[in-house]
Parts: sequence; C-alpha cells; structure tokens
Amino acid sequence: MKFSDFFRRKSSGTVAKDRLKLVLVSDRTNCSPDIMEQLKNDIINVISKYVEIDTDELDIKITQTEMEGTSEPVPALFANIPIRNMKIH
Repeated sequence: MKFSDFFRRKSSGTVAKDRLKLVLVSDRTNCSPDIMEQLKNDIINVISKYVEIDTDELDIKITQTEMEGTSEPVPALFANIPIRNMKIH
C-alpha cells in the first residue's frame, strides 16, 4: 500500500456507508465515531510498517461479545486485514 492510497477519492456512496458503519458501532459500544476513526487509522499505520495491506477490503470494528464469567456483553475489537505482501526491512 502506498502512502498516497490513504488520500485517494472514494465515491460518496462509499463514504456514506463507512460513516454509517462508524455511527452504528459507536452506538453499540459507547465509542465516538471520531475515536473509532482514529483507532482504525492507528491500526492501519502500525500494520503498514510491516506488511502491505489491502485497504479496500479492510474491516475493523468494535462489537459486543459475551465474555466468560460475566452476564453482560463487553466490547471486542475485530479486525479483518487482508495482507498483500510482507515488507522486507
């Protein structure tokens, strides 16, 4: 992935879909859309140091899950990050 890939233009439909996902996730987890976007960008930046990833197929979300020993759901981070190539340092 090239640095310029982060700044390429997306269709308005794609942008709207991404924003809706962030709003839904933030409602479920009490995490603001701004924090979710920062978290996603930080994860992308760190992983991109080591591997080339497919940002078009990237899926990072926070959902609710059951944790053993508790009766209430807890937030969980799920990431599906397709790797194109390993970077050699």
